[in-house]
Amino acid sequence: MSPPIFRQAVEALQAVQPRAELQLVDIDPPRRLAPHSFALGVELADDVQPPGAASDTDVDVTGRLVLLHDPEARDAWAGTFRMVCYLRAPLDPEQADDPLLLAVGWSWLTDALDTCRAGYAALGGTVTRTCSARFGDIPGPTRADDVELRASWTPTDAEFGRHAEGFYRLVTHAIGLPEVGVSLMTDRNS
Repeated sequence: MSPPIFRQAVEALQAVQPRAELQLVDIDPPRRLAPHSFALGVELADDVQPPGAASDTDVDVTGRLVLLHDPEARDAWAGTFRMVCYLRAPLDPEQADDPLLLAVGWSWLTDALDTCRAGYAALGGTVTRTCSARFGDIPGPTRADDVELRASWTPTDAEFGRHAEGFYRLVTHAIGLPEVGVSLMTDRNS
């Protein structure tokens, strides 16, 4: 049985709902990383196309947020909890060719956590740009570009809902959705 402190952290994560453009998906938490773990997944809702995406293409966005808990505080974690996130989102070729993309991708995470006042320590991770080209009789676009972000951090307080908010903010920002209440100039009808 999970300790009460872990169950409370999971409840706080589940209490935060993503924006309507995102849908939660069931995923299994990792079993070997810590004695107690929980995971939630998020994808772009079926009826949503991010700004700039062609209406006839599927936009594949994947995000995962994992909560790990080890009552025997690990030195590398600097605590008993660890948050782990993964994000993969498509890029248009202009974004993919931007030499600042990797640093900007990392700032999406730190800005999201800071904006949501999610306290963190021991933050580390990677941002990866991938480009795939299709040849021959394979259907789909001839070029596909993606960004992947993998990161982990130690929460510095018990406000786990703020970490979920930061994660959802990261996902929506990475796929180009505007802030809530803000519309893009291209969304306006003339």
